[in-house]
Amino acid sequence: MTSTQDQQVVSCYGPNTIGGVINYKTKDPNEGATFATRIGSHEYIENTLEAGTRSSAGDGIVGLVYTQAKSDGFQNKAFDMQDLMIKGGMALGEKQWLGIKLTHYENNANISYRGMFKNAYEARATFNPAPDDWFLTDRNSLDINHEWEMNPQTRINTVFYLTEMRRDYWRYALNSPTTTLQDGLKVWNFSDSLDGNNRSFERTGIDTRLTMRHHSMGIDNEVEMGMRWMQETMNDQKITATRTNPRSGTLSTDVNQSAASLALFAQNRFDLNEQLSITPGIRAEYYEQVTDDLRSNKDGRASNTEWMPGVGATWQVTTQAQIYGGVYRAFSPPYNSTSIVSGQDLNLGAERSLNMEIGVRGQQRKWSYEVTAFRMDFENQVIRANSNGGDPSNGGKTLHQGIEVALAFAVSEAFRIEGNTTYVPDAKFVENRYSSTGALIAKNGNRVTYSPEWVNNVQLVYQQAALKTALSVQHISAQMTDTLNTIAINENTSGFFTGRIDGYTTADLTSSYQFHPQLNMTAAIKNLGNKHYIASLRQGIYAGPARSYELGLQYKF
Repeated sequence: MTSTQDQQVVSCYGPNTIGGVINYKTKDPNEGATFATRIGSHEYIENTLEAGTRSSAGDGIVGLVYTQAKSDGFQNKAFDMQDLMIKGGMALGEKQWLGIKLTHYENNANISYRGMFKNAYEARATFNPAPDDWFLTDRNSLDINHEWEMNPQTRINTVFYLTEMRRDYWRYALNSPTTTLQDGLKVWNFSDSLDGNNRSFERTGIDTRLTMRHHSMGIDNEVEMGMRWMQETMNDQKITATRTNPRSGTLSTDVNQSAASLALFAQNRFDLNEQLSITPGIRAEYYEQVTDDLRSNKDGRASNTEWMPGVGATWQVTTQAQIYGGVYRAFSPPYNSTSIVSGQDLNLGAERSLNMEIGVRGQQRKWSYEVTAFRMDFENQVIRANSNGGDPSNGGKTLHQGIEVALAFAVSEAFRIEGNTTYVPDAKFVENRYSSTGALIAKNGNRVTYSPEWVNNVQLVYQQAALKTALSVQHISAQMTDTLNTIAINENTSGFFTGRIDGYTTADLTSSYQFHPQLNMTAAIKNLGNKHYIASLRQGIYAGPARSYELGLQYKF
């Protein structure tokens, strides 16, 4: 929500509204040119060029950012990436602005879903578990933004967006037996056949909203209302190939999936006085999903309309402290690719939740703080595939509640300490769930998968003149990877690994030095203590990256 005051968001611009909304703002062009380069471990090299110019009257701007990076990769998971953004805008008279953004991204990565077996992980093996699997992506997008300040109290913002993306995943099949030994370590036993799990996506949409300040009922108000329409399509193909001809073959799967949604939303902030504001809002979302299997000539269709009310409030208790809170309904429809597997409709329901939060934030002399208590009460939470070792399923009722704390303290003009903590004592199933065959999927009281009880971040920052140095420490507590909360890691050679992931703590050290206004040097040591830890489990163990180094230079022309 755009506002002159710090308010709670009560209507998100979904359609996935359960986790809130993040608005990514890309860099605006700056006049001149900047070149930056970085080198690091695993033959990492990155070059970035930024360039921009403005009209003499300041009513037009254009620029670009281009980055090229490549590396041999941790565990020999090499990649070669290019990222280009061209962005510009111009004034249309005194009250309107038109902006355009074009992007192109591509990345060829030698990565796979397959991870290591336990003895290879414990030996700190550095080989790629699937050396011949490749994940190839490219993405193009177009955004057109229009801003119109009709008068000092009224403005309209509209964005039209179009994206297309291709994702080709070439992955080798396994022989029987599925494992073999390499230098005494268990590894996957790959065959000479592979599948291309290739998907292409297109998304088109328009979002427009009106913001207006008014003085109804004798108090200050700000209303925001608008609509968003979006159409998405995906073509999912599987191509069976061989090692001698690895990028073409027989088409075995060909499925088109589409989703259309229309949302209407409105909210009004009532400024009851200088200290207290209340913002009720409502959002209506209609969506329709269609799946068409082009090989079997079978299709499926689902549609629904959701109403999501909410209310948020802020109370400026003192100049140093503000209390805030909110209650709202949220939902997330199941993705087509998740709910329909191998042509079978898994009949997954939408995720629906009642979300509540209350907190206080402010600052006092050298201190700044924010403390928030939250509760997310799900009617149905979809269990993702790698949480069961099988297909996705409806998880039923779950409860997530905890507290988030952010603190910062300026020890001196040069030294400060800042950090944040998320403590989630409850992230649990609140009823038993069974499969269609009667097998227990999730037990009442079991912890939801990949939901650590603690996530902590602390940063010590020293800044004096041209030098800035920061030591960052991160801690994530233990996590369960399956809904039955298995403790021991299960090496399932036919597919998914399950078990508890132990907590881990890592540290990063970064530094920069501004030699003069045009030249800046940066350096970093990531995973300073070379902590060996499990980041996640799926088809094997995914180890967190080992210690690495980076050195960079930036020059402004």
